[in-house]
Amino acid sequence: MTLPALETIASMRAALDQGVISAQELQNSAIAKANNSSAFALVRSLPAKNGPLAGIPLAHKDMFDRKSEQTGMGAHPSAARMAVSNATVVARLDRAGQADIGRLRMSEFAMGPSGHNAHHPMPENPLVAGGISGGSSSGSGVAVGAGIVPAALGSDTGGSIRIPAACNGVVGFKPTQGLVPIDGAMPLSWTQDCIGPLAASVSCAAKVMQIIAARSFDTAAHSLRIGLLSGDMQSSASDRMQGAMGDVGRVLERNGHNIFDTALAFFDDITEPANVIAISEAATVHADRLVQHSDTYGEQVLARLAQAAAIPAQAYLRAMQIRAAAQSKMTELFETCDLILMPTLADAPPQGATVDVGNDPNLAQVIAGLTRFTRPASVLGLPAISLPIAMTPEGPLSLQIIAKPFAEHRIIALATEIETSMALRPAS
Repeated sequence: MTLPALETIASMRAALDQGVISAQELQNSAIAKANNSSAFALVRSLPAKNGPLAGIPLAHKDMFDRKSEQTGMGAHPSAARMAVSNATVVARLDRAGQADIGRLRMSEFAMGPSGHNAHHPMPENPLVAGGISGGSSSGSGVAVGAGIVPAALGSDTGGSIRIPAACNGVVGFKPTQGLVPIDGAMPLSWTQDCIGPLAASVSCAAKVMQIIAARSFDTAAHSLRIGLLSGDMQSSASDRMQGAMGDVGRVLERNGHNIFDTALAFFDDITEPANVIAISEAATVHADRLVQHSDTYGEQVLARLAQAAAIPAQAYLRAMQIRAAAQSKMTELFETCDLILMPTLADAPPQGATVDVGNDPNLAQVIAGLTRFTRPASVLGLPAISLPIAMTPEGPLSLQIIAKPFAEHRIIALATEIETSMALRPAS
């Protein structure tokens, strides 16, 4: 099985340059699709400028400031704030020529990996009927997966770019912590928040990443030392996910890379510290608003923030110590390993009904299950990309490529090789 073909930035650029379509026609087509999509909170028409993205329609998660517009944050309407300036990432894409056609749905205040939202319907997964769209960048994943735009910005604090990318069969690129400016973006956990693209292809994701990071990446290919996740953590993935990972490993080995198993048992040990850090910081961000407007929060988000308020400072500081120790371990690992391959999700995206648990006692387990493979890169500040590697009747299977800080170039090179070798999506 293959994924449906999607237009890329490169294919759109070629059509524009050859006069096959005009920039206005391209933008109008995207807006027409957007108006019929559950992924959009706002559809608009802004004039495109000259630059590498001139005439290319994009759309972004509803958490980035654009001057004189309301930033909704996936929340109750009373939470929306009027922006007085542009977020840096938005300004950089504007200068590159993007045609920004709208704001995309997201989980309430970016809290939730499934895509459910107490205030807005979950965007419909374009590949899997009834499947979750993934969160918190749910609209971004759906807008790209449905072919409305070739790329969209999202944010990632525990997997919120990579999870919706996996659910919708697209590429999701989380950068090194601190590589991309986060000013003008809604905060959640200031020591873990990252901004990055969800995109139709690795090249689309790389192009947007270069623009928002304001740097180029040398992606010259060469033989790499690649650690393939093994042990208890890998065995928790489905048989078909493990099989797909094995297929990728064998292809890369034939291509001349050094592939070896790596257990990374301590990844599971940092899941709870990662959550303690994220939710404690989120509760701090929301402290004043919770006192004044607690009735405007969805029950699930309110329950999580209320629980976070009871976390003692000692637990937060201890979690920070555990993170620092784990980062030291990763520094040692990357002396003998260039990249790590591991699943993004344990299997294809689950059905929405199976993870819509409200304030059920199983909520923590559901969140942990969806973020088990994505949280490590977030809490450790590592760059990671998610890309589809197989398609099943129940939806796509995706893997992550993780590198040491600021080694995005290695991720792009290997992701491009995997995308080409697996040939899962026909060229547009």
